[in-house]
Amino acid sequence: MSVQITTLPNGFRIVTEHMPALQSASLGVWVSAGGRHERVEQNGIAHFLEHMAFKGTKRRSALDIAEAIEDVGGYLNAYTSREVTAYYARVLAQDVPLAFDVISDIVLNSTFDPRELEIERGVILQEIGQSLDTPDDIIFDWLQEVSYPDQPFGRTILGPAERVQSFTRENLQEFVAHNYVPDQMILSAAGAVDHDALVRLAEQTFGLLPTASGLIAQPALYQGGEHRVIKDLEQAHFAMSLETNGHMSDDLYIGQVYATALGGGMSSRLFQEAREKRGLCYTIYSQMGAYSDTGSLTIYSGTSGDDVVGLSELCIDELKRSVEDMTQAEIDRARNQIKAGMLMGLESPSSRCERLARMVGIWGRVPDLDEVVGKIDAVTVGSVANFAERLCEKSAPSLALYGPVEAAPTTGILAERLAA
Repeated sequence: MSVQITTLPNGFRIVTEHMPALQSASLGVWVSAGGRHERVEQNGIAHFLEHMAFKGTKRRSALDIAEAIEDVGGYLNAYTSREVTAYYARVLAQDVPLAFDVISDIVLNSTFDPRELEIERGVILQEIGQSLDTPDDIIFDWLQEVSYPDQPFGRTILGPAERVQSFTRENLQEFVAHNYVPDQMILSAAGAVDHDALVRLAEQTFGLLPTASGLIAQPALYQGGEHRVIKDLEQAHFAMSLETNGHMSDDLYIGQVYATALGGGMSSRLFQEAREKRGLCYTIYSQMGAYSDTGSLTIYSGTSGDDVVGLSELCIDELKRSVEDMTQAEIDRARNQIKAGMLMGLESPSSRCERLARMVGIWGRVPDLDEVVGKIDAVTVGSVANFAERLCEKSAPSLALYGPVEAAPTTGILAERLAA
């Protein structure tokens, strides 16, 4: 398998990985335009735009877009995150040119028909309502907001309903003009793909775009805080985060190993202590999130109102204990989990396509898998202990609580316990 990267004169990048044994391919366009690239009055517009891209272009109606891909048995979708918006498809090898044509059409030629805009506005408002009714979904939005208050990085991706209700066709066109520019876009493809053929297609479409630079995202500033909503629910939802470093940090793989050992599976410390030994919860896990200039270690659990105090204290105690007694066996197990998950996932062209776009977006290159595995294998007990110590000392935890959480300790109390 070989990775090839080409950059057009206007800055548009094409990255591919040919997988000889496959009869299908995944391809898509990743745009460096997500929630953190919005002004406050635009909050939610990147996600709104993603929806509207499927609602018609100068050449295709919404039905034409769906039928074009589904007529050949393919799959077409999109997503919006804090740093990117992606439009992607999976098709058989002979239909790669068709998929490219559909994706480039919806990215470059959406008409934002006013009638369709009103229909989709209602759909997105329903999506926001569904999110508000899903405790283990909305709690992470609250956690992000209190971790990064009053800044684009802390705002929700869906945006508040009042903003979504006000967006106009001109607002969407403005966001596209400022952010959907060639040096902020990557065409990524994996599977049964021909790099040179895709470069030729890209030259004919994206290569015609004038050179421009997108808006620079406001730096993320972690501050920490607390959001507590008391409600009569069956479970108390608990989410806590601590600031870590971003993609470019040497801590990236150390943090991933640490988060996995702490709460990444049934054998992890949090699962064993909180669920297996004490019966405090059904679900508990920790995970690392890394972005261009910041990151976080997050712990989530659903428990009862009676147990939320004990669970909160246990999480802090396990963070502290991990500084002192993380074992070689735990590190080995976590490293193997990460490597296996990565390598198993990369048997899929969709996963490889996503990885290619992500790596080029972050580093401008695609690290060889042996290089990545080597960095994971280089994580030691000592480096994890050092990471855990710095994590506990760096800042106070952010906290989001939802449900019967009257008795739950405040972030200040948890910070004092962490520092004790």
